[in-house]
Parts: sequence; structure tokens; C-alpha cells
Amino acid sequence: MPESILNEFLVEQIQDLYSAEKQLVKALLKLAKAATNEKLVEAFRAHLEVTKEHVSRIEKVFSILGKPARAKTCKGMQGLIEEGAEAIEELDGPELDLALIAGAQRVEHYEISAYGTVRTVAEQLNLSQAVELLSETENEEKEADSELSEIAMEIYGSLPDDEEREEEESTQRSSGKPRKTVMAKRARA
Repeated sequence: MPESILNEFLVEQIQDLYSAEKQLVKALLKLAKAATNEKLVEAFRAHLEVTKEHVSRIEKVFSILGKPARAKTCKGMQGLIEEGAEAIEELDGPELDLALIAGAQRVEHYEISAYGTVRTVAEQLNLSQAVELLSETENEEKEADSELSEIAMEIYGSLPDDEEREEEESTQRSSGKPRKTVMAKRARA
């Protein structure tokens, strides 16, 4: 494949990632505000700071490529963020936290894949400085995914068993308070 085509492809992919990371900066603040589990809140806040560094690294990659830092709207990230926003509106408590984690992990997997692709292209073009920056971000995305898995397991372990849940739901029904649950959401659909 001609080097010019690879260069053009790399620039387009970096523009897409630039958009994705900038969108994520805005979304992570909302996720931190919506989460109820303190570890999850802290993880979102910490990843917000790391994501700001990702934006800065991408700007350095643009500089290495001799291109202006310009974003190309990442529709994939838009969709993933919209799905997370639905959970915020429809769920609460541990179910909300687990839904936020699921959405955040989809984002992490999307980013891991995207960074892996651009890193590989940069390797093919012998852009060692760009490879180093992109690899660092890719590794941080993997670490964030792993941390989210650990938090999810802690939350899952703290959920009431079926008997406790039935008792809680019975109490809520008798008090007239509706309970937002994944199952209730599905039943309405």
C-alpha cells in the first residue's frame, strides 16, 4: 500500500479519535455526577483527568504528522455516549452504576480498538514518537477497562440476593413507590 494512502488513513483516524476523546471529556463529568458508588465516582473523575492527557497526546501526534489538530466527528462515540445517557434517565442505585460501567467499558473497548489500529499504522510508517504516544494511551485505556471490571464485581457482590430483592420490591409496592429496574424498563418497552 502506498505510504501516502497510509498517511491519509492515519490522519483521518487520528481526527476521529480526537473527536472521541473530546466528547468523552464532557461525558465523564456527567458519569461521575450520576454514579452512586464512591469508587466508581472516583474512577470516572480520575479517568477524566487521564482523558484530558489523551487529548493532549493526540495534539502531539498531529504535530508529529505536520497536520493541524482538527477533529472529525466520531459518530461511534456519540452513539455510545447516548446509550449511557439513557441509563442515567431510567435507572438508579447499583443498577445505574452497573449500567454506567457497561457503557463505559463499551467506550474503553472502542478506544482500545481504535488506538490499536492507529498505533499499528504509525508503526508501518516508522513514526516511533507517535507509536510511543499512542501505545501509552492504549495501555491506559486497558487499565481503565480493568479497573471498571473490578468495581463492577464489587457492586455485583453487594447486590441483594433474590429473596432480599423480592422483600424490598414488596415493601416498595405496598408503599406505592415505583422502583426503577432493568426489568421494569424492559417491561415498558
